[in-house]
Amino acid sequence: MRVCTGRNLGGGGGRVESRLTPGRRPGVKGSRVDWFTPGHRPGVSRPRGVIFPAPMLVENCRGSVVESRHAVHIAVVDGEGKLVAQAGNPDLVTFWRSAAKPFQAAPLVEDGVVERFGLTRQDLALACASHSSEPAQVALVREFLQRIGCSERDLMCGPHRPLSDPVAKDYETRGVRLTAVYSNCSGKHTGMLALARCHGWPTEFYARTEHPVQQRCLKAVSEYTDAPVKEIGVAVDGCGVACFALPLRNMALAYTRIPPAILEAMVLHPELVAGEGRPCTEMMRAHPGRVVAKVGAEGVYSAALIRESLGVTLKVEDGHSVASALAIASVLAELGLKPQPAWLLKKPIANSRGETVGEMRVSGGLAR
Repeated sequence: MRVCTGRNLGGGGGRVESRLTPGRRPGVKGSRVDWFTPGHRPGVSRPRGVIFPAPMLVENCRGSVVESRHAVHIAVVDGEGKLVAQAGNPDLVTFWRSAAKPFQAAPLVEDGVVERFGLTRQDLALACASHSSEPAQVALVREFLQRIGCSERDLMCGPHRPLSDPVAKDYETRGVRLTAVYSNCSGKHTGMLALARCHGWPTEFYARTEHPVQQRCLKAVSEYTDAPVKEIGVAVDGCGVACFALPLRNMALAYTRIPPAILEAMVLHPELVAGEGRPCTEMMRAHPGRVVAKVGAEGVYSAALIRESLGVTLKVEDGHSVASALAIASVLAELGLKPQPAWLLKKPIANSRGETVGEMRVSGGLAR
């Protein structure tokens, strides 16, 4: 186990070269690269003649006609990194977004932060969460902040409308003033503050990509995904901290390696990982101890099938969030995790009078 030493990982006082300069390949001067070219991975020559199976599709059907389709790329790997199933391009490079949170939280376990501050399983679950800003979740984040000797003023995440519509409507009705602690990422940010305090790093500007906290998270992502640091794209996430671009199959591999303390926290507290009526929470509740599921923005989903030691990551090409939830439920069912919540099998499409006029549904499956 690493311990908090106060050392500056990655030279946090200086600037780091952006790995996402438009059209530029990391470490190669003047090279051009399309980050979303099928089969392309940063720093690796584009393969020629590679044929991928068809992507999974999530179809919008109006009446009897398919009105639109959302293409889904999927990688399923075992604990050795072997690709056991796929759809579309399993090497598609995209941003992991919030599905990376369990590995951004991993240093809390590895660096002695849990012991230093007496963090609870609820704290760890919140550090991995994209929570719904429910009152109980917000109260626990405030306790987490207090436990590490910080306050809401130290958080660098901005407030936003809660991800849960019922919670958002309740707050709007009651005139609740939303502040940083209501951000769905406030648990992750609190964990990052704890990491900084444990190491003796400055808590100011902990969200900047050159800060040692973000460099430590980058190192953790590299270690769990087997993707070299120099080949991981780094940009700024919606909440202000670093986010990471790498191939889907590497993301899936990491989900076979979730640190036991993190895995236990997420399994025991699915209500904190997302919230009431949200896909992550409801899929985990439907199969206690069998699965961990974590959403990311722009159509990303990752999951771990615990008993089978399988990791899954998918990306909806056009970033459609509802399509990603339907797709991950379908993939988990195909891998043997049945039944899935009925409302995740298909989604009715309604008109302005509330009449059902169609549905979103999954078409196709995994190639093995």
